[in-house]
Amino acid sequence: MRLLLAEDEEELSQALAAVLRHNNYSVDTVFDGQEALDYLEGQEYDGVILDIMMPKKSGLEVLKTIRAHKNQVPVLLLTAKNQIDDKVEGLDAGADDYLGKPFVMKELLARVRAITRRQNTLTDNVLTVGNLALNRSTFELSVGEEKVRLANKDFQMLEMLMVNTGQIISTERFMEKIWGYDSDTEINVVWVYISNLRKKLSALGADHEIKAVRNQGYSLQERRE
Repeated sequence: MRLLLAEDEEELSQALAAVLRHNNYSVDTVFDGQEALDYLEGQEYDGVILDIMMPKKSGLEVLKTIRAHKNQVPVLLLTAKNQIDDKVEGLDAGADDYLGKPFVMKELLARVRAITRRQNTLTDNVLTVGNLALNRSTFELSVGEEKVRLANKDFQMLEMLMVNTGQIISTERFMEKIWGYDSDTEINVVWVYISNLRKKLSALGADHEIKAVRNQGYSLQERRE
């Protein structure tokens, strides 16, 4: 899952991002409200962690703006403990939850799981393409009785391919969606993950395969004998 973390305290942001990445989330970090809006306008996220007190635009302003634009991405607000009015205003403006500072990391992770779980109920919990079934809750990929649990990035890549079956997804799109704008990861990592997924699909006996389209990207297509 891909998260946007908007927190202007850089040390706290780095610590939160490290914990989230350790728990298999992809994270983009921004340090002011305007930058958060720019990212939310150009990218799709599975959840947003939004500090209320930020420069340029407050977290509440960001929240109200995205909700006015019909963006229903799950939002967890970070607030100071004495900001009761802000908590109420945030919930009324469409926040899914809030967490008072200071907090422990385990609670943050639990809150993130909760808001993204609620979001997942709005979509099919199990994606199916041909004889492939991908469980969005357990990360399990199955063909009949055969199952394998996918690591986070394997899951995200295959989910993108299955949602867009037959459509070409560029390497750059994979990088933006899964690794994020600011990643220093080499672009050839996409090919490494594609190769790994191909092996898993073949081992399961999938009736679809990942095809490379020269100079364009990859697509999930029905296997041809």
